[in-house]
Amino acid sequence: MKILVSNIGSTSFKYRLFEMTDGTERTLAHGGAGRIGQDGGKLTWQTGAGGKQTRRVDFADHGQAITCVLGQLQTDGALASADDLDAVGFKAVMAGDCEPVARVDESLLERMELFASVAPAHNPPYVKAMRMFRKVLGATSLVAAFEPGFHRTLPDRRRYYAVPRQWADTYGVKRYGFHGASHRYIATRTVELMPQARRIISCHLGGSSSLCAIRDGASIATSMGLSPQSGLPQVARAGEFDPFAFALLKAQAGLSMEEILQALGSASGLAALSGTSGDMRDVHQAAESGDARARMTIDLFVTAVRDYIGAYLVELGGADALVFTGGMGQNNPWLRTAICESMSFVGIVLDAAKNESADGEARIDAEAASVAVYVMPTNEEIIVARQTYQLLREKM
Repeated sequence: MKILVSNIGSTSFKYRLFEMTDGTERTLAHGGAGRIGQDGGKLTWQTGAGGKQTRRVDFADHGQAITCVLGQLQTDGALASADDLDAVGFKAVMAGDCEPVARVDESLLERMELFASVAPAHNPPYVKAMRMFRKVLGATSLVAAFEPGFHRTLPDRRRYYAVPRQWADTYGVKRYGFHGASHRYIATRTVELMPQARRIISCHLGGSSSLCAIRDGASIATSMGLSPQSGLPQVARAGEFDPFAFALLKAQAGLSMEEILQALGSASGLAALSGTSGDMRDVHQAAESGDARARMTIDLFVTAVRDYIGAYLVELGGADALVFTGGMGQNNPWLRTAICESMSFVGIVLDAAKNESADGEARIDAEAASVAVYVMPTNEEIIVARQTYQLLREKM
């Protein structure tokens, strides 16, 4: 079964083509289209063991990008024709209390639109692209694997907010959690490396960040709530924020709710706090140059991560493994050092040399540690491919 896993952005379309059977998982091709709807568009692709290739293409919209990608896959022989594609799987974000993995139809798209205000940077481009895929591919199965799906095992005490129960029951105002494909991969891969690991704390730290407490492969706590804007401070999103500040900002600054939400969702976070781009590399460089705002921003982010680790150590009754993934988590030894500082009392001790030299998947805890610490590149695409394959197998 050939499955194209699609990762949609407002101006981008990244993909990975898998061949899936009951016994094998093989990547046939991967690449993407960038600057969709803008000048300077670019198509990149890599098929099999071949090298990465690039050509300049201007894409009017996602539909044109999809058509171009499918044509390139046929040119390279990864697909015999568009009909050779069995399904497209999407790492979808939010549709409330829907099935974790579901076929894309108009009713599902309408439900995603209902939650567009919760995920404004994600749902609208996904809905638009899914409709374009339906138009381009016709009867080919489209499958949405929703990020909150992994967190459906959260206990009610972590699912509900202390607000009128009708808000949850009627309007879906409760904790959902996100980065589900990444945390699911970490749960799966960690046990492959360490079969005795029952209690895992997964730290997905990147442009968007969240933590997850995992027991026996199931999510039992996660830092994001109703929306991807919640929890840890993100690159340009505020994270945790007291909603009563809305009234203060309205009264004193004359801001509307829409203006406040826009600022919280795209003009806040590490960027606003530090006065940099918000990319942790830029924040760290500024801090190393003596910028006090940048240093405080790093301290604030590290403190937030440590707060969740502490809470999850209590929730799990300790940990067997602490895992760092995501762009920040994988590529910044200094950040891992700051997060794990003075945690020997709970068994978390880094080996400085292993931490500094970690490249790709690596174990970096010291010999004296009782908690394994891993750096682990995530693989959200293979999780979506597996979920898509499983759903179609069950329906056949």
